[in-house]
Amino acid sequence: MTEPFGARLRRAMDERGPLCVGIDPHASLLTEWGLDDNVAGLERFSRTVVEALSDRVAVFKPQSAFFERFGSRGVAVLEKTVQEARAAGALVLMDAKRGDIGSTMAAYAEAFLRKDSPLFSDALTVSPYLGYGSLSPAIVLARESGAGLFVLALTSNPEGGEVQHAVRADGRNVGATMLAHLAAENTGEEPLGSFGAVVGATLGDLSSYDLDINGPLLAPGVGAQGATPADLPGVFGAAIGNVVPNVSRGVLRHGPDVSALRASAERFADEIRSALSTG
Repeated sequence: MTEPFGARLRRAMDERGPLCVGIDPHASLLTEWGLDDNVAGLERFSRTVVEALSDRVAVFKPQSAFFERFGSRGVAVLEKTVQEARAAGALVLMDAKRGDIGSTMAAYAEAFLRKDSPLFSDALTVSPYLGYGSLSPAIVLARESGAGLFVLALTSNPEGGEVQHAVRADGRNVGATMLAHLAAENTGEEPLGSFGAVVGATLGDLSSYDLDINGPLLAPGVGAQGATPADLPGVFGAAIGNVVPNVSRGVLRHGPDVSALRASAERFADEIRSALSTG
């Protein structure tokens, strides 16, 4: 049987630390690296990040949009990036934020979660805002493939509040409802469930939310968005041990020098370990 994503993630976090590094080839970053904003620059950027960090970070999070903007050739680079990162021992979380209904959601799931797909990833970000039940095809396929999902629950962008903080008839807001669904998905899973939430590291005290979903909590916002590793215990409280802090520009801006990329990732990893040990 395929080992579930949650078990593989727990082991990777224990062995390598919980740091997740984005692979976000913004046009501005390509320029900072001295690369052209084209497919060749995209490929050089992605290969450099994987070669520099794949033996030392738990998770890579490629942002699909920055590859898709180059069309089919960019998607081909994304396929290669995913395959090379996984072959080197890192887990890959595809940041595609897919969300739809029925057969369309099933097709999105097949693109990223079917084991023989060229884009098969260890986990996928998804949007539940067509109703949590709309994610069912992705949940079913993730279980079959030993993959995971990260569901948008409490995101760090200010616009998210108008949806995620909206209060339902039962008095619970939408973000808390998504967390409760995920806790149900992960019931009884050991050592960690495979269905995680995206919860922004910039949100401050979240003690009014039950973050104990027995699954991972992807925490974007560390680094360029303003959150620091020292902020994490105050945001996540008792759930801190399941947090996967994501850093993108904070690490990537140090390229293309491989040594500088590694040094930056190691600094963040050390700061995160220190914060977790005192949290």
